[in-house]
Amino acid sequence: MSTKRILIAVAVVVVLGAGVFFLVRRKADAAPAYRFVLVGRGDVVSVVTATGTLGAVRTVQVGTQVSGQIAELHADFNDHVKKGQLIARLDPTLLQQAVHSAQADLARARADVEQTSYLAAQAVALYQNHTVTQTEYQTAEYNAAVAKAGLASSQAALDRALQNLTYATIYSPVDGVVVERNVDVGQTVAASFSAPQLFLIAADLSKMQILVSVDESDIGQLKQGQPVTFTVQAYPNRTFTGTVSQVRMQSTTVQNVVNYTVVVNVPNPDGALLPSMTATVTVQAAKATNVLTVSDAALRFRPTAAMVAAVRARPGGAASDTAHRPIGGDSAQRVAISLGAAGAAGAAGAPGAANGGGEARTSGASAPRRSAGVATVWYVAANGQPAAAQVRTGLTNGQLTEISGPNVHEGMKIIAGVLSGGATDTTTATSPFQAQQQAGGRRPGGF
Repeated sequence: MSTKRILIAVAVVVVLGAGVFFLVRRKADAAPAYRFVLVGRGDVVSVVTATGTLGAVRTVQVGTQVSGQIAELHADFNDHVKKGQLIARLDPTLLQQAVHSAQADLARARADVEQTSYLAAQAVALYQNHTVTQTEYQTAEYNAAVAKAGLASSQAALDRALQNLTYATIYSPVDGVVVERNVDVGQTVAASFSAPQLFLIAADLSKMQILVSVDESDIGQLKQGQPVTFTVQAYPNRTFTGTVSQVRMQSTTVQNVVNYTVVVNVPNPDGALLPSMTATVTVQAAKATNVLTVSDAALRFRPTAAMVAAVRARPGGAASDTAHRPIGGDSAQRVAISLGAAGAAGAAGAPGAANGGGEARTSGASAPRRSAGVATVWYVAANGQPAAAQVRTGLTNGQLTEISGPNVHEGMKIIAGVLSGGATDTTTATSPFQAQQQAGGRRPGGF
């Protein structure tokens, strides 16, 4: 008999335990579970990323002003040359012949001047004695003047021929490094319409520059003097530094995309950087130091209709947690009203969507509204109920955003998603409605 009573007692305990378990489980399932992110403190850096080409600050194209055959080359690729150093010589044969021809023409012109001057002097005396006519006298004077002009022209031709002869010897115009050599010995160059390029000399490769092509949407963030970091494919594990030296006003349009050129000065003391390398440039456009930060997922969070209704149902519409009292006193009520109208409409017809991470997009959530410098964040108050607060937003880097306000503090848990299936809170799960955002955001305006 005692055994029967024991069995009955055990059965009652089991039934009561099962009832309590299912009741607690049902309440746990009914309570929403959130994904939280923490408010941290640190630096936020807004950057602009683009690509550009390395080059020397100053390059000089060395050409020739006269045509001829290359007779000698005294410089090659990578040679260091000094200003005034002989680097090439053209065959001077034809140029020397031109000088001799000009000298002969000059001698003939001088003889003409002597002859016409003598005849002109004779004509003056004869004209005074009325021996020759006035026409003959004026003709003699004219011939003398023409001879003098011919002498001046012959002298100029000789000077030009002598100068062209000096052009056959080519010297370096600057100190630098030969980065291009475009001719070989025996090659004929023609300078009929433009001076052919023989060499390209970089004046100083210890100081280089990058010409960066920046999209018009980012150009407003760049200013002279901003720090720059960049990498090149030749040294993937090394980061180089530079400084923005110029933002050029001239634009280029390619397939309806407007770009501007930004000049970045780069030190190159060890000569590791070479001309024409492609650089991936990151410009530090702005920096906020030692500020409160929160993940952008929290600012993009869309509250459920139940969360909005819970805020609206409170007396005065404010959160009961006075430590997290929203800006403006009744701002939570205004947020709830503005979000509640759209939330109620969404709840009627927008189905939720879940992803593989266990999060679900709850119907009845309105699109996040981030006015200039203001955003709404959601958190769980001391009474366990969700509450909304407005914060001022500042600089963003596409992942973290600077926030401020009396209602936020370091370590505060901000709601970034609603978990489905009673999943536990996590800060690493992703939300299906988190929009993609490019790095390098701008600082919005204040209130």
